[in-house]
Amino acid sequence: MRKAVFLTSPGLWQYGHGPQHPMKPERLKRTFELLEKTGALRAENVEVVESKVATEDELALFHTPDFIEITKKLSSGEHNLPAEEFGFGPGDNPVFDGMYDSEALKVGSSLQAARLLHEGACDVAFSYSGGLHHGGPNFASGFCVFNDCAVAIQWLLDQGLRVAYVDIDVHHGDGVQNAFYETDRVLTISLHQDGRTLFPGTGFIEETGKGEGVGYSVNVPLPPLTYDEVYLRAFRELVPSLLKRFKPDIVVTQLGVDTHYTDPLGSLALTTSGQQVLYRLLGKVAPKWLALGGGGYAIDVVPRSWALAFGEMSGQELQKSLPKGYRKKYGGKFLRDQQGPDLKDAVRFRVDEAVDTVIVAVKQAHEIEA
Repeated sequence: MRKAVFLTSPGLWQYGHGPQHPMKPERLKRTFELLEKTGALRAENVEVVESKVATEDELALFHTPDFIEITKKLSSGEHNLPAEEFGFGPGDNPVFDGMYDSEALKVGSSLQAARLLHEGACDVAFSYSGGLHHGGPNFASGFCVFNDCAVAIQWLLDQGLRVAYVDIDVHHGDGVQNAFYETDRVLTISLHQDGRTLFPGTGFIEETGKGEGVGYSVNVPLPPLTYDEVYLRAFRELVPSLLKRFKPDIVVTQLGVDTHYTDPLGSLALTTSGQQVLYRLLGKVAPKWLALGGGGYAIDVVPRSWALAFGEMSGQELQKSLPKGYRKKYGGKFLRDQQGPDLKDAVRFRVDEAVDTVIVAVKQAHEIEA
């Protein structure tokens, strides 16, 4: 069984983007409580590690000093600052109390996970508060202030490692792709809803890298209503071959669960059962596995899916029913979905055809054997 580390801290859910914002810190609190009540965190091969706040030098592995400084000032309540120039403002990226400490804690958590893996302290580490893949070097974007994925990957590169990044969020992992678009030391793979139908409007097959990075950015844009079976087919036909060819020392994954059919911000149609199979497949292709969280805005889905993810990481078969205490507090009955999306045969046929077209195009763009 793999030695698994789970990184957490109550500080991860003390602050948030505001009561009307879809990125609710409660989803992290519920995930921790669910894993605790199932007993998954008490297994012999599991260690729970307290997350630490990233230092400014650590944030600067990816972010500019100006961005770090203005984020700190805005977080402490300073006004008359050019917040909009750095991506802050009403809507996706509001300034909120405790923002700097909260978001630097998420980066520190993912960076700790990377260090523990590199040191050989574990085989898999789950920084479930991370996966903030839209942030740029000098701007916030798409609910993401700091980009913990890019910081952790850059640290791993600085240790001389080859890194593969696999992103299964419903949104394209644009911030991570852009960060490593011109290097052949990072392979970025993103499976996401077609950018013509969803933020951030990027992630097309033609985006394959630049300079030394040509061929090392892989995008799999999927049509709305892509469901379990066809999504898994795309994954199986593309991802294992790409990783086998690249031979990474470590695989970093972004496990956004906004691919779920009930998620309010996306239009894919996965179930928690399909997501669990994805986690299992990722575990099979990762020599060392740094798992990060990501999106997910159906508050009842996120804890259940990430609990299943950690079950796969740590080799545990979790119980079918939600624990009594959790159920009483938050509702629900079962850990896994008991039903799925109601898709007519004609819709499934159209989705199948569209995804098959994408698979063929990606294979051609990246010279993957049919």
